[in-house]
Amino acid sequence: MSTEELEALNPIHHPPRFNLNPNPNPNLMSTSRFNPSLNPEPVPLLSVTPLPPFSRCTVPRLKRSVVGCLPVLYWLPRYSIWDYGMPDLISGISVGIMHLPQGMAYALLASLPPVFGLYTSLYPALVYFFFGTSRHISIGTFAVLSIMVGSVTERLAPDRNFLVMLNGTNLTEVNITARDSYRVQVAAATTVLGGLIQVVLGLVKFGFVGTYLSEPLVRAYTTAAAAHAVVAVIAQLFGLSTTRFSGPLSLVYTLVEVCSKLPQTHLPTLAVSGVSMVFLIAAKEINSAISARLPVPIPVELIMIVAATVISSYTHLNGNYTISVVGEIPSGLAAPRLPDASLFKEVMGDAFALAIVGYAISISLGKTFALKHGYKVDSNQELVALGLSNAVGGFFQCYAVCSSMSRSLIQESTGGKTQMAGMASAVIVLVTVLKLGPLFQELPKAVLAAIVFVNLKGMFKQYYDIITLWRSSKVDLVVWLVTWVSTLLFNLDMGLGASITFAVLTVIFRTQLPKYSVLGHVPGTELYLDMETHREVREVPGITIFHSSATVYFANADLYLEALKGKSLGDDQRGWCGRENGTVFVMPTTPRTPDDQCSWEYLKGSKDPDCATLGAMSELQDGDTTTLGSSSEDTLSRELDKVSLGSLGKWTWDIHSIILDLSTANFIDTVAIKTMRNIFHDFGEIDVTVYMAGCQMSVVEQLELGGFFSESITKGRLFATVHDAVLHCLGHQGTSMPSYEYSLDIIC
Repeated sequence: MSTEELEALNPIHHPPRFNLNPNPNPNLMSTSRFNPSLNPEPVPLLSVTPLPPFSRCTVPRLKRSVVGCLPVLYWLPRYSIWDYGMPDLISGISVGIMHLPQGMAYALLASLPPVFGLYTSLYPALVYFFFGTSRHISIGTFAVLSIMVGSVTERLAPDRNFLVMLNGTNLTEVNITARDSYRVQVAAATTVLGGLIQVVLGLVKFGFVGTYLSEPLVRAYTTAAAAHAVVAVIAQLFGLSTTRFSGPLSLVYTLVEVCSKLPQTHLPTLAVSGVSMVFLIAAKEINSAISARLPVPIPVELIMIVAATVISSYTHLNGNYTISVVGEIPSGLAAPRLPDASLFKEVMGDAFALAIVGYAISISLGKTFALKHGYKVDSNQELVALGLSNAVGGFFQCYAVCSSMSRSLIQESTGGKTQMAGMASAVIVLVTVLKLGPLFQELPKAVLAAIVFVNLKGMFKQYYDIITLWRSSKVDLVVWLVTWVSTLLFNLDMGLGASITFAVLTVIFRTQLPKYSVLGHVPGTELYLDMETHREVREVPGITIFHSSATVYFANADLYLEALKGKSLGDDQRGWCGRENGTVFVMPTTPRTPDDQCSWEYLKGSKDPDCATLGAMSELQDGDTTTLGSSSEDTLSRELDKVSLGSLGKWTWDIHSIILDLSTANFIDTVAIKTMRNIFHDFGEIDVTVYMAGCQMSVVEQLELGGFFSESITKGRLFATVHDAVLHCLGHQGTSMPSYEYSLDIIC
């Protein structure tokens, strides 16, 4: 089939390529005599002036702004009860039933009374209904955030601060009422501050902050947080009374204390914990096995707490066996209260960590469901919605929330279509708080601890990431391990900071040490590939096409320069190892003789400080060579002082042009601009012309602002593609693109 027939079957629009030179020389730019089939005549790259912003507030723009702030105004008028009503109702009831046990259980991790876990499952979900953009995530309590809040409440309100003397004795006991009241204030203040941080970040369009938490980092962090959660509830499982430490190595101290008190294990509590765990694990496995044949999952956890409450009430577990129970659960809703602003300065770091971690978990889960169901989640609006959920919830004594993976999966798998499912689940929690709360007063805390422990099973499966990352990416594996270790040892807040710092450093190191390569032409195409990894790629005669896999900036500018010298001047092709002395390069021109002498030529750098980095290289005039032995450093220094660029002749190179492929650069700083200017100047002194190709418009603008262009370095040196630059160089030299028989092989 001919080329014309192939193009007719598969018409592809090829946009024209442009040269940045506003006044191109038609004699130099014409390419028809070289290979017209490869490339039409290059066209100058036109300067595009951005359209001015709208200066008037129009009704459509105002409507879009309001709908953007309140997404419910967009989807609720279009809500179809017939299509979405029943699926959302069933899904909401299923998720609401899960909220009840999880809310009370995760409140233990936050060191708060269980009823505040129910509040946390109610108010934030109502707020998210109006402001959220994800249709499938379930906002409420989550184990990781609960343990983070617990570390704050335990640090600022430890038991030792609430000891009171017993009447008539020297014994002391903890004033639980005062302690819990203050812990609620601490949790509420932390939550409100974290929510305000999220709102501010969302309003300034800082939703991309979640991208700094890579998936390996988040998974390792949640895995380590699960270990903290297990240690936090292990005392409840064994019926032990332990001190909950905070700060670095708190996990180690807690484990040591738990192990030291294991002989004091309360056997009735341990029996309740064991029976509850066995029942939950067995029921969840059966539930998973038959889930495909069930319209909705069996509410195993709800069945567990109802059964445990009934058994505890009729057998009086608390009175007869001293098994700790939930205790009084007030019915009705608590009045809103202003947070204690004096606590803000003490919880600032914790609030910021809660804001970032909660957002990262929610947005990653929300985007997963959005991609699966074909809709878009606005990252900035999600940050605002989550922040308002936390800030408003904090006024009602809620603690920090985010999306829960287990509840979100249930909401999606049971047919939930919109945020209305979240509203239905909130109604279930509301009814429980108003009418059913007191019925759970005899629920053993060991049952709630067992629910937490079993629900963490999914997080512990993330240890398989170590095997996966070992096979796929060693750098991500190191990030995973460093995050896990730092979170375990430095606690959750400092561990997060250390993890983010290390992850950013890995990115910096990888951009500081990119892969440098010389590109060659793929015959019959306009492609240019690495000559070291592709066998059939051909070198363009007289042209070095230099490519970096990363942006050139201050951290790698010197390395870029050294790599360019090595690639373009052929140090690796001459078979000699030049000796470098400051800005002077000494190259051997004859082999070493038996008497340990050889002939050297001096290549001296420019005296201009701005151009001395590379060292503009030229050859000495005839007769300006000298014979040096192994101990001629002093002679070399004296002779080099006599050399100046004005007295140097011209070196004969096998290249006449260098093309810098900057297609990977998305910015350029002042250090890199200075380096580029030196490259143009230094290679220009030895009659090697330097060009740039593939620059983005933002990079060109930064070059202009940095004063890069001048009379000697004009925009005629910039080309939109490498192929345009190659054709220009060949046209300038009066040669054409060679043709080859071609089949591309990649060197493995």
